[in-house]
Amino acid sequence: MKLSQYQFSLPPDLIAQYPSYNRDESRLMVLHRETGKIEHRIFKDILEYFNEGDVMVYNNTKVFPARLYGNKEKTGAEIEVFLLRELNREQRLWDVLVDPARKIRIGNKLYFGDNDLLVAEVIDNTTSRGRTLRFLFDGSYEEFKQTLYSLGETPLPRTIKRPVTAEDKERYQTIFAKHEGAVAAPTAGLHFSRELLKRMEIKGIESAEITLHVGLGSFRSVDVEDLTKHKMDSERIEITEEAANIVNHAKDAKVQVCAVGTTVLRALESSVSTTSRLKPYSGWTNKFLFPPYEASIPTCMISNFHLPQSTLLMMVSAFSGYDTLLDAYQVAIKESYRFGTYGDAMLIL
Repeated sequence: MKLSQYQFSLPPDLIAQYPSYNRDESRLMVLHRETGKIEHRIFKDILEYFNEGDVMVYNNTKVFPARLYGNKEKTGAEIEVFLLRELNREQRLWDVLVDPARKIRIGNKLYFGDNDLLVAEVIDNTTSRGRTLRFLFDGSYEEFKQTLYSLGETPLPRTIKRPVTAEDKERYQTIFAKHEGAVAAPTAGLHFSRELLKRMEIKGIESAEITLHVGLGSFRSVDVEDLTKHKMDSERIEITEEAANIVNHAKDAKVQVCAVGTTVLRALESSVSTTSRLKPYSGWTNKFLFPPYEASIPTCMISNFHLPQSTLLMMVSAFSGYDTLLDAYQVAIKESYRFGTYGDAMLIL
């Protein structure tokens, strides 16, 4: 597959800037892979497509306030720091991106908050944009984390071209978020409300939770035409024995296993036995999916509508089939579905 095959014309006004009023009332396109048939529904109608014993697999990662604004020492130049991951708890070391990157050198100090509440020193230049910062803080780890997060902002993607609001703090987080470590929300999970989960539980639909801490790897642009040469950044995943047992029991019973989003699809497909069973796993994955690909674990998936030439679009097409998905996207554009993080959803059966 080639990068250029994933280019399509997307009107900018179809990129959602705000979430739907209610989580479970965004629009839902239902795509039947075998026939190409398309149905137009509301997200909470998803209940009708699943039966007792079917399994929904959710990503329970939790987004932290990863975007900080500060100033460089001496010049006072404004700087944006995007926290990627904590490298060392005791030494307060963090892997970050800085913007503008070209003006930041090893040894520079950066100041954040009123009265320089937090100070960081650049101790390593790891990539053209990446840096390692050491935060200089005398208090306890809990106090440091509280200070850091109080200064941080909800890391909405750049496609949302408006200021972050108080509402975003809640809505850019799934209701089943538990384990902190993501810099982006697993967007397919944003459509689930507490009421919908309760109705699914009453119907006897099972749930399993995995963790994939979404990094910027999923959103980094692809700059090679040949997709086999694209390297995904590694992201941390956790598949418990309990989750593996629930999924494998469903596979034995030949019922549906639904991956809620590309992060779940990647996590499940990163830990498969030779007999197509899901194995417990704790570690990292840099698995990148694109057609032709035959998924071993999920039988269906939920996804948002993704932007042209994104790895997310490529991974969904690996599950649905390239032609089927791109045809469905043309229908979505014609029908004015909303794309991106806060956009509408698709159920691929």
